[in-house]
Amino acid sequence: MENYKILLVEDDGSLIDGLEYSLKKDGFLVDIARNVQEFLHIYEKGKYDLLLLDVTLPDGNGFEICEKVRKESEVPILFLTAADEEFNVVRGLDMGGDDYVSKPFRLNELLSRIHSLLRRAGKKDKKEEEKDRGRLESGNIHVDLHANRAYLGEQPLELTAQEYRLLCLFLLNPGAILTREQILDRLWDGNGDFVDDNTLSVYIRRLRSKIEADPSSPSHLVTVRGLGYQWKE
Repeated sequence: MENYKILLVEDDGSLIDGLEYSLKKDGFLVDIARNVQEFLHIYEKGKYDLLLLDVTLPDGNGFEICEKVRKESEVPILFLTAADEEFNVVRGLDMGGDDYVSKPFRLNELLSRIHSLLRRAGKKDKKEEEKDRGRLESGNIHVDLHANRAYLGEQPLELTAQEYRLLCLFLLNPGAILTREQILDRLWDGNGDFVDDNTLSVYIRRLRSKIEADPSSPSHLVTVRGLGYQWKE
């Protein structure tokens, strides 16, 4: 996946650590600014694909930044706002902001908003382009999204609906470490069927048995101890 650059402007240290880790894990390059002045210093030296702006900052606010940026750039801007600041978001959108999420937010929701803004800005990564063509592939595995069929080489794979969804999820996120919680959220959100933690382990084991040369020592769908799973191409 192409590494898009995000500039995160946030002064909460604990939130910075969590967001930086999650964004990088999702394949983004991330720079950090903790106030307006630091933003101005960093922004003028780099080119960014998206700005993630906290509304309230020690020496100003995200709206000021948005106003300055919009005088010279159409880079996507997403605001992070506290629940009691939501009524102010109209101001930010009027200044040229593109979207906002309210704290506390679900990480999956934030990542979804980011990807949506990048798509709207015409910044599609390789996997998104493959998806638009109705095909996903990795090594000798490929998926025909129009026919909802997966293949290992030229041989069709006999997958259940959830195994198919699981394979597509990993093919769309190569190299990213997906936690079990993230996977469960995606499978749940997709069709409303309940999938618990034990069932996910069964799906992972069955999928490996169908796509790996040696399921006991997988080369594609690998376990990252203490974190989750990662697809290696």
